[in-house]
Amino acid sequence: MSFNVLTAEFSHETNSFSLHKTGREAFMARYVLMGEAALAERGDENTELAGFLDAGRAHHWRVKHVLSAAAGPSGKVRRQAFDWLCEPILAAIRLKRFDGILLGLHGAMGLDFCEDGEGELLARIRTLVGTQLPIAITLDPHANVSRQMCALADIIVSFKTYPHIDMREAGRHAGDILQRTMAGEIHPRTIRVSRPMLEEVNGGRTDIGPMIERMAIARAYEETADVFAVSINAGFASADVAEVGPTVLVTAQGNFSAHRALAETLADDIWNRRFDVLNDYLSVTEAAAIAARYIPTEGPLVIADYADNPGAGGYGDATELLRALLEADVGNACFGPLVDASAVQTLGEAMVGQSVQITLGGNTDPRFGGGPLPLEGQLVSVSDGCFIGDGPMIHGLHGSFGPSAVLQVQGIEILVVSIARQILDLQQFKAFGIDPQQKSVVALKSMQHFRAAFEPIAGQMIVCDSGALCTPRYDLLPYRNVPRPIFPLDKDMELP
Repeated sequence: MSFNVLTAEFSHETNSFSLHKTGREAFMARYVLMGEAALAERGDENTELAGFLDAGRAHHWRVKHVLSAAAGPSGKVRRQAFDWLCEPILAAIRLKRFDGILLGLHGAMGLDFCEDGEGELLARIRTLVGTQLPIAITLDPHANVSRQMCALADIIVSFKTYPHIDMREAGRHAGDILQRTMAGEIHPRTIRVSRPMLEEVNGGRTDIGPMIERMAIARAYEETADVFAVSINAGFASADVAEVGPTVLVTAQGNFSAHRALAETLADDIWNRRFDVLNDYLSVTEAAAIAARYIPTEGPLVIADYADNPGAGGYGDATELLRALLEADVGNACFGPLVDASAVQTLGEAMVGQSVQITLGGNTDPRFGGGPLPLEGQLVSVSDGCFIGDGPMIHGLHGSFGPSAVLQVQGIEILVVSIARQILDLQQFKAFGIDPQQKSVVALKSMQHFRAAFEPIAGQMIVCDSGALCTPRYDLLPYRNVPRPIFPLDKDMELP
């Protein structure tokens, strides 16, 4: 039997502390692709949509793909933008009968009228389709998975890698479970176990540390009869919401006592290892000192500014690390991205090769990561900011920093951009004439995703905390809505 399946991708990771609310323009700046345009751009790359289509071809579905939309991590999504992107999905459901629905979501979308964006979307869909139509969703493992999501989606599959390199695999996994559900072979539901933490202490990184073992346990349990997916979510600590933090999900049928026991065991391990921090968060001064004496015998030193990661809602305009590198007289280096649209406009009025005086960055909230930095340098280039990824995460996908410029200050090439995006692909430098492999020092704004593309070329990698909005020093952030006590805000707490 051939099934009619509706697919869509709708993703946002919401930083509750960001001053930048997320409207239509933010989605348009990243991507809003309807139907065929989404299939052309994302249908054969490492995306959830490609995995959905893999399942569709294998099972002979008639697929109706509505849209693929995402905005860069930022503040709460405005109601108007949320309604605008929900409506095509709901309209397609009103027009045609489907046998199943398959959605690529994030899991940490917050709205300006509701903490649980994914739950709100699912509730609107359930209003139209009732309780019997099977719905499968994929999630980023930085999801704050709500009880409502688990109640309204029969099937939940999260990526199992961080850096995320298994989006297509997760999409196919969810699609295969949906196929069996539509055929009446299985009757899955998803249970959820959580612990009172803002996040798994290492953000869920899977390249080293305890998540490797946890994911191995999850994959092994998925081979058990009546178990279809085990998802371990690190949570997203920059969300000031009631249902924040790490969760373990089991999508299954049958013996839920055993399934819950497995989930509790994994959640206990996350709790018991809550002090086992893998990263050494250096100050910007410490990072700059290492950079100043670094000799690139086996590749560049890569410095990640963890706290100003646009991929977690950081503004991308923090200047503290750049200031420290300049003061330490670090040479043959690159730095990026520094988000400052006004500076880009000013630089665009100068001639390439010209010496310019300009103030960069620190405009959004100087309390986080430093204020504006007066500089004198040489304008190297200006561009439209467009690039095409060629690394493990975004291979073949188009992206844009908006109008951009490269400014040489002392020995550092600075990529100045208009749209905040984290660095996770070499082409985000190379497309603008900066070759990271030829640099002694590469300073970039990212938490973990940079490792997928930059680890193969790096001689050494270090992480610093510039004090920007995504600082791991959570006591500096004005939490109001998370339940208390919660770790690490309340370090001496015990489990209830």
